Amino acid sequence: MSDVAAINKLVEKHNALKAEIAKVIIGQTVVIDQILLSIYTGGHSLLIGVPGLAKTLMVNTIAQTLGLDFKRIQFTPDLMPSDILGSEVLDQNRNFKFIKGPIFANIILADEINRTPPKTQAALLEAMQERSVTIAGQQHKLQLPYFVLATQNPIEQEGTYPLPEAQLDRFMFAIELKYPSVAEEMQVVKSTTSDIEISVNALFNAQEILEVQHLVRRIPVPDNVVEYAVKLVNSTRPNLDSASDFVKQFIDWGAGPRASQNLILGAKANAAIHGKFSPDIEDVKAVAMGILRHRIIKNYKAEAEGISEEDIIGRLL
Repeated sequence: MSDVAAINKLVEKHNALKAEIAKVIIGQTVVIDQILLSIYTGGHSLLIGVPGLAKTLMVNTIAQTLGLDFKRIQFTPDLMPSDILGSEVLDQNRNFKFIKGPIFANIILADEINRTPPKTQAALLEAMQERSVTIAGQQHKLQLPYFVLATQNPIEQEGTYPLPEAQLDRFMFAIELKYPSVAEEMQVVKSTTSDIEISVNALFNAQEILEVQHLVRRIPVPDNVVEYAVKLVNSTRPNLDSASDFVKQFIDWGAGPRASQNLILGAKANAAIHGKFSPDIEDVKAVAMGILRHRIIKNYKAEAEGISEEDIIGRLL
């Protein structure tokens, strides 16, 4: 199949996928789009939202529609790295045998990732970056495709461990979930308080998702779009001479090169799902908020004046 035909097929399947997810998840179209974009590009996503917004249900439903193996890990303060990765145990013949942990699945839901101490958070780092884990000096490859979709509650900060910047940077998107509208919430209440059981169909399989990831990477990008993405990321760095007074005033640290890479990958995927064969600057702008939100660190002055990361990014776009 030619790449042109493959993109046309992806548009059809993407729309069918969204319709299938909409059977269970009402509204949240922007959030679902961003999660699917990260899956089409092989990235990870961090879902930030208050309790009860169906973050877990959303990830579970998406895993089902993609036909992927799904595991949920509930992060708690007493969770140990071996609880996630697995461990070696002695079998009846007194030989060491490796028992795989829940990290060995295609989609991992890391629920409330900021509730666990740094050493357990760090257990995910190698898996997220290298798609492999090392246990007792032995490297174990993870099955592809592999995604970590983590959730974080922005309200409760007592007794939690904020994710370090190095780990935040490994998430392609930080996706903010907002409350549903009144009409959407009425629909949610009606569908969840009835006795009707909704089932979703798997429209993809692991091999097809890997093919989509390769297809997205083959999409050509004009130089002016790459230049726009790189200049946008550069404009967030306050220590550069070219930085604006606004950035120097309100940002402590800007985004790194991973942001530029993710902007281009995200723009390619965004172009593909809209039937375009090459991304333009509008595609970069469409994914910029989710990709840059967690990569810029604002200072106390921005905090005092009530300026959010979204305000800063909106000003730079």
